[in-house]
Amino acid sequence: MRQADVLRVFTRGDEGGNGLGVLTDLEGLNTAAMQAIAAELGYSETIFLDDPDVRIFTPAAEMPFAGHPLVGAAWFVGRGNDGAKGTLNIEIGEVTYEIVDGQSWISLDMVGPVTELSPEPLFGITGVERVAMVETPLHYLMLEVATADEVATTTPDFDAIVADGRPAYVFAQDGDEVRARFFAPELGVVEDPATGSAAVALAALRSSQGVDSGAVVIDQGDEVGQPCRINLRWGEGRASIGGTVRQDQARSV
Repeated sequence: MRQADVLRVFTRGDEGGNGLGVLTDLEGLNTAAMQAIAAELGYSETIFLDDPDVRIFTPAAEMPFAGHPLVGAAWFVGRGNDGAKGTLNIEIGEVTYEIVDGQSWISLDMVGPVTELSPEPLFGITGVERVAMVETPLHYLMLEVATADEVATTTPDFDAIVADGRPAYVFAQDGDEVRARFFAPELGVVEDPATGSAAVALAALRSSQGVDSGAVVIDQGDEVGQPCRINLRWGEGRASIGGTVRQDQARSV
């Protein structure tokens, strides 16, 4: 048996957050064994950490990049201590991290490219005003609707998302506040409570639209009972995401 530490990433205070399994005892684990452990734990992602190297798995697939696992990894490596900073290595390269004022942050070069698409209903989601595809390097469909209420009441056709093969990020922005939901059933994540990679994709989208720098707060996860809050800022070709992290009781796998 191995111990999996359990974190909740992007909490709102002490509440909510997106669950993350963290394993540091990697002896004898190959890729298939890691995938099996991630499926058993059942979190949106589980990481296998050999500082500074991180491998990231959903219950169904290994990911080249994901946000909430790296924010959690940064907190775990830095032991949650303000002032901790360093780098983490993932499949797509290197990310930097720091812990500031109780929040764990990661920064990386902006993902992309961004391709604007015609604004049409997709996956049964109505009221879509703008559509873009951002490579994260997975291809994310970014569907912008008018209001937070439209985000909250979205009922997508999951079979259509699986058939298309691209996860869908549905969001509405009002000033510096964003309400979002993320659907990736083909990755074993029907609805993700908090999606840092999609937040980075949002920064890339806004940058492509001429907003070269900015900062927003993204609320996500209410519809699945796991309220989350992601802080996003971008500028000079880089994006940063940050939030609070809490530790829960470890599990054996």
